[in-house]
Amino acid sequence: LLMTIKIKYSPNYSKKTRKNKDIKLIVIHYTGMQSKIESLNRLLNSKHKVSCHYLIDRRGEILKLVDDNKIAWHAGKSKWKNFNNLNKNSIGIELVNKGHEHGYEKFPKIQIRELINLCLHLKRKYKIKNTNIVGHSDIAPLRKTDPGEKFPWKQLSKKKIGLWYKNLKFRSKKLDQKKMRKLFFMNLYKFGFRYFSKNKETKKDTFIINAFKRRFLPDQIDGLIDQKTLIISQYLSRYSKN
Repeated sequence: LLMTIKIKYSPNYSKKTRKNKDIKLIVIHYTGMQSKIESLNRLLNSKHKVSCHYLIDRRGEILKLVDDNKIAWHAGKSKWKNFNNLNKNSIGIELVNKGHEHGYEKFPKIQIRELINLCLHLKRKYKIKNTNIVGHSDIAPLRKTDPGEKFPWKQLSKKKIGLWYKNLKFRSKKLDQKKMRKLFFMNLYKFGFRYFSKNKETKKDTFIINAFKRRFLPDQIDGLIDQKTLIISQYLSRYSKN
């Protein structure tokens, strides 16, 4: 894996050094700003208190902003499995993309190719499990939508990064909505999602369902649990141990 990584250090990180074994997750973001320059101005400015470990631009250039053994400030308030506030256990990767608010773009092939190289390297180095390679919206579903429905999770899974599902058969068995909800959220809990009640419906449900669909059913982000959604969640929940 030949990667050229340029260094451009950000002042925004926690001064305490962490050990390799503390690094358990990779979190993928998009910058959500008009340009690479604007994104860097923000990530490199001590006034903004945000950063990431790596930024990959639309030409596939990788910039390192914070060393792996330091805690970058990318995840914010977040949960995944038993991890809380994921900055301390994760590596944050930002992809230059205007995002939903400024004209969401497809991710260029070269950008994704370099991301795959970087993830494979990090995964090996820190022994990161596939269930712990996540998007920002997976770990903060109530407030984030990145990297969004155009991000090619399926393509990454073919390179053994993150998870996807096989071609599943969908039998139309009628389950009542209450039962479907309960099963779906139990599956999501096993997989790693948080921020919902397993037993009772709340207004947050839609955000969680959409975070799941944005990643696994990107052309069907409708806030609804149908049979297909349920079966995919069931398939993925089996990986919870890995």
